[in-house]
Amino acid sequence: MSIKRFESGARMSQAVIHGGIVYLAGQIGEPGEDAATQTRAVLASIDRLLSEAGTDRSRLLQATIWLADMADFAAMNEVWEEWLGGENAPARATGEVKLATPDYKVEIIVTAALP
Repeated sequence: MSIKRFESGARMSQAVIHGGIVYLAGQIGEPGEDAATQTRAVLASIDRLLSEAGTDRSRLLQATIWLADMADFAAMNEVWEEWLGGENAPARATGEVKLATPDYKVEIIVTAALP
């Protein structure tokens, strides 16, 4: 089976396709913005990368969401649920972690199936 990489660098690729599955790297928003704004930016990045890979959010399989502070859980969830539109929710885990810098509040990692 072939492997296709998108936006690759020396450290990582933003997306990788193998075996009919698209794996995205953790996506982050602009540092310093609030959690809801960062979540919107993250989800826009996810939409863009999934589109480049030939799929979309309706085919999400799994999501891992990292929050710098669980106090942002409700704000992130409000944006997340609006983005999903009440359909095709993936298996999901959410946890609190120390992100790369204190300015990052949300990081989301997803996998999706190709059509």
